[in-house]
Amino acid sequence: MSGLGRLFGRGKKEKGPTPEEAIQKLKETEKILIKKQEFLEQKIQQELQMAKKHGIKNKRAALQALRRKKRLEQQLAQTDGTLSTLEFQREAIENATTNAEVLRTMELAAQGMKKAYQDMDIDKVDELMADITEQQEVAQQISDAISRPVGFGDVVDEDELLEELEELEQEELARDLLTVGDKEEEPPIELPSVPSTHLPAGPAPEAGEDEEALKQLAEWVS
Repeated sequence: MSGLGRLFGRGKKEKGPTPEEAIQKLKETEKILIKKQEFLEQKIQQELQMAKKHGIKNKRAALQALRRKKRLEQQLAQTDGTLSTLEFQREAIENATTNAEVLRTMELAAQGMKKAYQDMDIDKVDELMADITEQQEVAQQISDAISRPVGFGDVVDEDELLEELEELEQEELARDLLTVGDKEEEPPIELPSVPSTHLPAGPAPEAGEDEEALKQLAEWVS
């Protein structure tokens, strides 16, 4: 490389733009091309009107206007293609930037998770969980021991109590059956029947007999 090239820095490797700078530059260029599209469309309409104006009256001027219109249409088509390419490139850079940011975030998350677990040992974790389980079992045993009744004799067998209760129920049922049998053997009590006819009335005392008795009593007293 010549000394002149070194003087102007041709040998240095220029630093490329960042994705944000490239996207911004593409957007600015797109705006310029859009304005160019609008200008070309206006010029095409003007040339078309010019060709219509001259028509058959001035065939040469009309043909020149149509030629200019064709050239403008070609430029417009090239501009449309260039604008589509720039839009595609800008969208690709935006997607790449988004993907790169996602990857950086995932990498930071992975590093954070690694740092969070760097002081943890799986064997220690298993041992800790075993200790916790053992302590829970001990606590349950203590709770059971505290809640168990004390000072009231030995623990009564539940099956034995149920058997005794069943015997009592059988005895009560047998007594009920005997009582029902005795009631059935007693003869029914017969009540005297009420006579259906009226009894005859006694003879009424005569008035003469009473007077005679009173007379005899008076004589005996005198």
